[in-house]
Amino acid sequence: MCKGLRRTSTLNSPVFFGYFVAFFVVFLDQVTKYLIKKSISLYHSVIIIPGFLNLVHIKNRGIAFGIFNSQAGTSSIGLIIISIVAVIFIGYLIFSEKKRGRFYCISLGMILGGAIGNLIDRIIFGEVTDFIDVYIKEYHWPAFNFADMAISVGGIFILLFIIKGKSHASNSDSNR
Repeated sequence: MCKGLRRTSTLNSPVFFGYFVAFFVVFLDQVTKYLIKKSISLYHSVIIIPGFLNLVHIKNRGIAFGIFNSQAGTSSIGLIIISIVAVIFIGYLIFSEKKRGRFYCISLGMILGGAIGNLIDRIIFGEVTDFIDVYIKEYHWPAFNFADMAISVGGIFILLFIIKGKSHASNSDSNR
């Protein structure tokens, strides 16, 4: 071992937690999509909570929450390339931003796992399976999947992390 370097547990590192969360998100995403495909016919739904939540089985050639799904000319290859670049970049961020701590890396891991989960579907099927339909009366949020949810929650956590960091920075600046 190099002089001055301290031995740290790999299993306790923020990087490990980030990549573990990514793996877990991919696993849950793929399992839930598989179960939906096997149990609900395409374009059918099952009421879970009347007036609020259905499980549906739809296909999405666009991006999260059906954005660009109906756009003529939406390129699956283009979305695959953008997704691969995003996966590489986020994977790099988890490793390079480990000094920000476990919560930050876990948040990035959620985004990474969601991006990989949807990328797998795009590469294999050319589209993504969405199955969560949240609504109130006749107002439906666009259907989404576990990967979309992980990306959104991870993104919100990153924003909170940034806002918290800026508020700490502005508080410390005002205390000078």
